[in-house]
Amino acid sequence: MKRFVIAGTNSGVGKTTLTIGLMAALQKKGLRVQGFKCGPDYIDPSFHKAVTGRPSRNIDSFMFEADVVRDIVRRATQGSDIGIIEGVMGFYDGKDPLSNVGSTADIAVITETPVVLVVNCGAMARSAAAIVKGFQLLSDKPNIVAVIANQVGSASHFKIVKTAIEAECDVPVIGYLKKNSELHMPSRHLGLIPALERGEMQGYFDDLAALVTDTIDIDALLALTEVPELTVPTSIFDEKKAACCTIAVAHDAAFNFYYEENIELLQANGANIAYFSPLANEEVPAEADGLYIGGGFPEEFANILATTTQAKESIRSFIAADKPVFAECGGFMYLTEAIETLDGRRFDMVGAIPGVTKMQGKRVALGYREIFGKKDNFLLDEGMLAKGHEFHYSTYEQGPEQFAYDTKSRFKAKGEGYMQGNIVAGYTHFHFASNPEVAARFVRACVKGE
Repeated sequence: MKRFVIAGTNSGVGKTTLTIGLMAALQKKGLRVQGFKCGPDYIDPSFHKAVTGRPSRNIDSFMFEADVVRDIVRRATQGSDIGIIEGVMGFYDGKDPLSNVGSTADIAVITETPVVLVVNCGAMARSAAAIVKGFQLLSDKPNIVAVIANQVGSASHFKIVKTAIEAECDVPVIGYLKKNSELHMPSRHLGLIPALERGEMQGYFDDLAALVTDTIDIDALLALTEVPELTVPTSIFDEKKAACCTIAVAHDAAFNFYYEENIELLQANGANIAYFSPLANEEVPAEADGLYIGGGFPEEFANILATTTQAKESIRSFIAADKPVFAECGGFMYLTEAIETLDGRRFDMVGAIPGVTKMQGKRVALGYREIFGKKDNFLLDEGMLAKGHEFHYSTYEQGPEQFAYDTKSRFKAKGEGYMQGNIVAGYTHFHFASNPEVAARFVRACVKGE
């Protein structure tokens, strides 16, 4: 098995572009590539999947235990030839400034994966060696096996950088990428545009593969990244029971932020999954015993969602039948009375939750969350703890204060979301692998409601 981490010295260093290019290049060599993303990110994995044809997996050392991290990597790489783990932020950036928890470095150590460090070498020469040396010395646990130089001005510039780093840091510099703004991916307020909205991207992937192959020594990379297969004592994804209910999952360009493991843990606990598209005005499947509406970009499609009367009415009828409904972030916004856009326009949504969500001109929340359950919450009862993250550009102008759970960030604790009867909804994205009992409770609530 081969596996490596693409780590960056900082955010914006080019990790995603390089990761996608390497995935495409390795695919062209006939290798089956499995992608991973460090941290709570939905958008980069959508690009990984578009390139490799395999669902990309999020791995995170804050949200779940080390054995679960290894379990996810072990399971996902079965049937592949090579795993590529794209890092998050800078290599050592994680939950707080005093530890590696939640960082790419922590994931590399937990999964025993060699690291390829990406360095922005624009406007520097020998100084690049000082940067690499600092990353080597901060911790001796990660295994940095190679460096790739980004934003290089020319082949001669690369030669200078390579000479300095290899002489001072005793690590090979296996290639570079030149400055090339034409290959930058567009973005908006939540990051890179999901592959679902980009349409045909094969030409872009082919261009990246050619660029990477031209200036990076792929064979040297492969020689440095052979690893033993990971082992875990038990798997949280082993089947717990035979199929016993059906959970409808909203999935389209407006709602597509789901962790693969959330779906797989529901299935392991006995749920059949039935996908439907609110954006296409599809009704909740008739066989559904529960409903899960994930995050996404409902504000980008608010004008269309406002007209999908059939889909909205089916959700209202489903809720009226007292069946369990869980909605995260974009799904939460969709269940409110309306979404108000930055230009002041109001678009009517499902109306199952009193109050409206209003888009803001700047980010409202970003970060990890510890999630504490409340009494009568079918998903997370009082005394239970799960973990996840919050990331949104809207505010909820709420009706009655009926919080679904309490959340705690690094800076404060607060009541969050909305709970009433069979509805549990809020801005916080849950990762069920942080507490697999959440998935089990969801399924039990669906069976109970039959």
